[in-house]
Amino acid sequence: MTIVQPISTTTALPQTHTIDIVIRNAEVLDGSGTAAYRADLGISDQKIVAIAPALSLQGYEILDASGLVVAPGFIDVHTHDDREVLDAPNMLPKLTQGVTTVITGNCGISLSPWAADRTPPAPLSLIGTQADFRYASVQDYVKAVKQSQPAVNVGILIGHSTLRVNAVADLQTGANAEELQRMQDLLAEGMHAGALGFSSGLFYQTSKAADNQEVIALAKISAAAGGVYTSHIRDEYNGVMQALAEAFDAGAEAKLPVILSHHKCAGPANWGRTTETLAYISERKRSQAIGLDAYPYTAGSTVLDPDYVDGVIRIMISFSEPHPEMQGRDLADIATEWGVDQKEAARRLHPAGAVYFQMREDDVERVLSYPHTMIGSDGLPHDSHPHPRLWGAFPRVLGHYSRDKKLFTLAEAVRRMTTLSADHFGLKQRGRIAPDCWADLVIFDPATISDQATFASPKQAATGIHWVLVNGAIALEKGVPSPSRHGQFLERRQERFPGIPV
Repeated sequence: MTIVQPISTTTALPQTHTIDIVIRNAEVLDGSGTAAYRADLGISDQKIVAIAPALSLQGYEILDASGLVVAPGFIDVHTHDDREVLDAPNMLPKLTQGVTTVITGNCGISLSPWAADRTPPAPLSLIGTQADFRYASVQDYVKAVKQSQPAVNVGILIGHSTLRVNAVADLQTGANAEELQRMQDLLAEGMHAGALGFSSGLFYQTSKAADNQEVIALAKISAAAGGVYTSHIRDEYNGVMQALAEAFDAGAEAKLPVILSHHKCAGPANWGRTTETLAYISERKRSQAIGLDAYPYTAGSTVLDPDYVDGVIRIMISFSEPHPEMQGRDLADIATEWGVDQKEAARRLHPAGAVYFQMREDDVERVLSYPHTMIGSDGLPHDSHPHPRLWGAFPRVLGHYSRDKKLFTLAEAVRRMTTLSADHFGLKQRGRIAPDCWADLVIFDPATISDQATFASPKQAATGIHWVLVNGAIALEKGVPSPSRHGQFLERRQERFPGIPV
């Protein structure tokens, strides 16, 4: 790693001021993508108050970071942690990766607003049961997040499927005028409560019947409040190009940024097509604001759907309500054991979740290498045998793809997890190391950082992370969480997207 000295980065402090925490002699990757420099960081009152030459600062508490990197805390832009931040607010699967901020409500799936008197259908069932969907308004949910005081910061999106289940009587049809107005009202309330934007998952049965005019009508509500539109597109398989165009058209008409969720080309018939999709994304980016996220694995995970069981790709069961003993086993082996084909086995396991090995490595690397790709885990914390991305996505990018495969520099890997993400979602003074920014920081060993979670043993913490700080307080030290939690709810700001044209 090339080390350069910082230039004029010391903040003026009152002579009587004593710094709370000093991170001493660290190799600083500030999130900009530029080379590291050696420095001390001073932290007080939740903020970075000084960046000074190495070994020059004094404070109440010293963290010796000699030989280690300090970077902005990672922002997981694609999570389904809506319930996890309430039920397990220590957030160990994320803290142990160096994640200090999560964005919930992706893929059209959010825990609020919920006034429906019905069992949450798939995919909403991925994040909770009917007892968990108890927040009638986004404001109620925000209040619950603040009361739970999670260990990480939380930003939220409002899901299209959640809105439809609340407002649309027949989910197999598009919304009528009255139902659309109800959804718009619910979304407007949520944006007023501080949501970052609106998400859709047109791939799923709950939203599949919606046309793009329904999506645009809702995206305009997000746009009016300064929010974004994130899209789990309608088809990541054979119809991926048409589905991308649909998402971009919605953003263009609603006049707001579009963020593509977990970009991929799924299924053997589409392997290699990321050359085509990324070229199209670049073309559309010339005229509108577009972002995308990805996770560093060749397998995805969602509900088990017999329609997507083709007998070709490997499918592993992540949970099954009628057959919990089958978690972690391959669908093909279960089908053989039961003496049925895989589609029938999937029907017997339902309701269930699955890990689909539906991508090819060269496509994954191509998407990760694309300079506009953010990193998101897309982990499902309530699966009994989850995809390893829940515990390993960010260290896997830093260790496997940056250090070992040299897909990009460590500084560039950090940028994809920090400033790029903060800027796309309008998170002010987050995702960067600079004076007066919030002190969300991760201190790690670039030589040893590595994901340990595997498909066989997915609940394994990463190695190589020494400290994680959230809002200026130590949240994790040598793998041990602090008994106190300091995460904040991150409200949307009207003045958004520095440096990103809209």
